[in-house]
Amino acid sequence: MNIDTITPLILTYNETPNIERTLAKLPWAQEIIVIDSFSEDSTLEILKSHPKIKIFQRKFDTHAQQWNYGLEQVKSEWVLSLDADYVLTNELIETFSSLHILAIDGYFIPYKYCVFGKPLHGTILPDRLALFRKARATYIDDGHTQLLELQGRSTRLDAYIHHDDRKPLSRWLWAQDRYMVIEAKKLLQTPDRELSWGDRIRKRKIFAPVIILIYCLILKGGILDGWQGWYYAFQRTLAETLLSIHIIEAEYLRKSADS
Repeated sequence: MNIDTITPLILTYNETPNIERTLAKLPWAQEIIVIDSFSEDSTLEILKSHPKIKIFQRKFDTHAQQWNYGLEQVKSEWVLSLDADYVLTNELIETFSSLHILAIDGYFIPYKYCVFGKPLHGTILPDRLALFRKARATYIDDGHTQLLELQGRSTRLDAYIHHDDRKPLSRWLWAQDRYMVIEAKKLLQTPDRELSWGDRIRKRKIFAPVIILIYCLILKGGILDGWQGWYYAFQRTLAETLLSIHIIEAEYLRKSADS
C-alpha cells in the first residue's frame, strides 16, 4: 500500500489534553480531515497550527452521522478513522507501507488502553475496523457508538493503536452518562434473542458491574498493571453501574407511563 493514499479522519470536541499527541504520529499524512463539534477549548487553535489539517465543523447529532459527514470530505482511496485520543504506534505506521491490498477492503486494528500513558495488559476494547476503502464503507449507529459496514473482505493487523485519553474524570463522567442513556435505550428496545450474551448480562442490571470488575482485573490481567489496572477496572465498573441505573430508571418510567 502507498501510505500517501491514506487520509486520517478524526472527530474532535474539546480535545486539548489529547489531540497534540494524536497528531504527532501523523506527519506522514498528506492531508488530515478533522470534523469538530464546535470545540470551546483550545482544540481549534492546535489544529490550525498544522498546515496539513482541513477542519470542518458540524453540530453533533450521532456518531454515525458525524463519521459519514467526514467520509464525504475525504478524497483519497483509503481512510484511517481515529478518535482524538488514539495514538498510532511506530509498528503500525511501518505496517501500512507493507500491506498487500489487492483483495482486501478493510483492516481491523487492535487497541491497547493506556492509563496516564501506560499501556495495560488487556482491556475490553474490541478491535476496530479503522483502515478501509472509502468507497466500500458506511457508518451506522449502534447504541451510543457506531459500526462500520464494509462491502468486501477484511482482515486483522497485529500492530496496535494506543487509546490514551488524558481528559479529566469529570469530562469522562459527563460523556459516560450521555452514552449510557443511549445504550440503555438500545438494550431495552432490542429483543434478547438479538443481543450478544454480554449485552444480555448487561440488561439484567445487577450482575454486570461485578462481572466487569472481575473481568478487567483477573481475566484481562489488570491486577498486573498496578494502580493503573485498578483505575481502569474501577472506571469500567462505574460505567456499567451508570448503565444499570439508567436501565432501572427507564424501566420505572415506562411502567409508570403504562399504569
